[in-house]
Amino acid sequence: MLTASGIQKHYGQVHVLKGVDITVNKGEIVSIVGSSGAGKSTLLHILGTLDLPDSGTMMLNNIPVHNLKGRRLADFRNKQIGFVFQFHHLLPEFSAQENVCIPGWIAGRRKKEVEDDAKRLLKLLGLSDRLDNKPNELSGGEQQRVAVARALINKPSIVFADEPTGNLDSSNAKDLHDLFLQLRAALQQTFLIVTHNEELARMSDRTLHMKDGLMVPA
Repeated sequence: MLTASGIQKHYGQVHVLKGVDITVNKGEIVSIVGSSGAGKSTLLHILGTLDLPDSGTMMLNNIPVHNLKGRRLADFRNKQIGFVFQFHHLLPEFSAQENVCIPGWIAGRRKKEVEDDAKRLLKLLGLSDRLDNKPNELSGGEQQRVAVARALINKPSIVFADEPTGNLDSSNAKDLHDLFLQLRAALQQTFLIVTHNEELARMSDRTLHMKDGLMVPA
């Protein structure tokens, strides 16, 4: 489903990514591990089209993403890619359901359809009684599950997760691990995860190791 080849990235004089190749198959859960500064998050942001590589190619569902620009790229990102970050980035003035709906509304989908999908996802994630709660009325684990539902609202091809358990205690982190497995089973959802969490990496189908801007053998 996802193939990237020869991804290079500099920030000033610092050569962060030095020609990274990666493939991810549909329905896989793949983790990327490595020490801080290895280039993991930079790679994830480039694969998620949040940042641009200096060179290299990327295909997602046979679409050459490296050729997309401007509105076409933003539209592609909104409909094909979901994101889960360490910090939930929920909008405090909106309810859990409204936060989940926002990417669907941005995509121009019908309001009722998006709201129904949000309810279904929040129920799947054990939050059917929290639809109207604002983020400050939710626990950290609940906020992260809302963020996961938001990532899934447009039925993306792949979800990119950047240190998704980094802000959670061990109990909530385990719940999130189990949730990713549940979503893969229920929705055939594909995940690419950057993590320092060894347990999360172990439950993945594959673990890729990065060092000094390159993929390296384990």
